[in-house]
Amino acid sequence: MAGPLWPRSRRGSTDEALIRSVYEEHGNALLAYATRLTGDRATAEDVVQETLIRAWRHSEVLVNGKGSVRGWLLTVARNIITDRYRAKAARPTEVAGSAATPPVEADHSDAVVDAMTVLGALDRLSPEHRDVLTELYYRERSVAEAADSLGIPAGTVKSRSHYALKALRETFREGNDRPSRPQQPAGLREVVA
Repeated sequence: MAGPLWPRSRRGSTDEALIRSVYEEHGNALLAYATRLTGDRATAEDVVQETLIRAWRHSEVLVNGKGSVRGWLLTVARNIITDRYRAKAARPTEVAGSAATPPVEADHSDAVVDAMTVLGALDRLSPEHRDVLTELYYRERSVAEAADSLGIPAGTVKSRSHYALKALRETFREGNDRPSRPQQPAGLREVVA
């Protein structure tokens, strides 16, 4: 860019000189006052800067001879701090998302699809095979416990579970041939594969 965006007027250069002299004379007191009110030097520096910008925009107040310049500057700084405090109090507290705080409602659609797929595959099995898998994998019983529950020998439970899992594998392989195949449910991936 060749030059400034707007031509500089004589008033603009006098305002800059005025603000410089105001800062030199009152800057330290203004910074100390803002630091005491905010408790934070960086925030206080921002407040001083905003105060000087407002003084530059209303430079006629600084030269009209009415009242104290330092008093006006301190009042403007206090008002800026009060406005910031009120704005911060009006906003809800921001909470950062993290893995430690999961969302209120988790997406359970994958679990529903998996359950429907398994139920559909179990419906294709014989009732004896379905009962054995239900006892072993859904009720998490041992072979002996499943045998007692079903009233059959433990060897029969092992044999039926072997053939039931083999039939499930076939059911899932058939599903692989279709264009939109359901995925194997997470609970049976290790068992069926």
